[in-house]
Amino acid sequence: MGASLDNRVSALLIARLCHELAGPVSAVVNGVELMSEDDPDFVADAVRLVGTSARTASQRLQFFRFAYGPLPGEGASPQIGRELAQKYLETGNTRCDWPADETRPLAWQRLACVLVALAAEALPRGGTVSVRSHGAGMVVEADGDTVRLAPEARKGLSADPAIEDLTARGVHAHLCRRFAADLNLRIVPPRPEPRHLRIELSAA
Repeated sequence: MGASLDNRVSALLIARLCHELAGPVSAVVNGVELMSEDDPDFVADAVRLVGTSARTASQRLQFFRFAYGPLPGEGASPQIGRELAQKYLETGNTRCDWPADETRPLAWQRLACVLVALAAEALPRGGTVSVRSHGAGMVVEADGDTVRLAPEARKGLSADPAIEDLTARGVHAHLCRRFAADLNLRIVPPRPEPRHLRIELSAA
């Protein structure tokens, strides 16, 4: 991979992270402003808003640090990926079904987390994202009333895009292919249905 593509990926990930944090951070700011009100009910609501929003921002930061950053060293929870994925989705309308007995290497869990983020994006009205091992690979599925995988993501799961075609909506798919190759896995091109999406990775 050339430096220009790496730079493009880095720029899109930064933009993605800023987008993910903009909502909860703005809510914290609004909550702090409400604390200046004289009404005790307003202050109580503000405290709850700040607490919830700060927790959401922290969970998103921890999730993306694991999904995008270097793998943690010794001492990390053997189920860190599962734990972070569930916390990442718990504040929205989407739940993560990742069984506790699915304990796999950290590199496998990181790839699963990137796929969880991609699958969650395909559920605009919420639903369930499930993670299961599948031999050496995995299956990540999204189920909900509406399942809509962005064309850039669908294309990115099937082939590496040109640098100029890589977008924020496609960067997750690009990373999935990159991390999958590191694990000698290949992505079976997904065929989304109206209420279901299945992304399967198998041995290359």
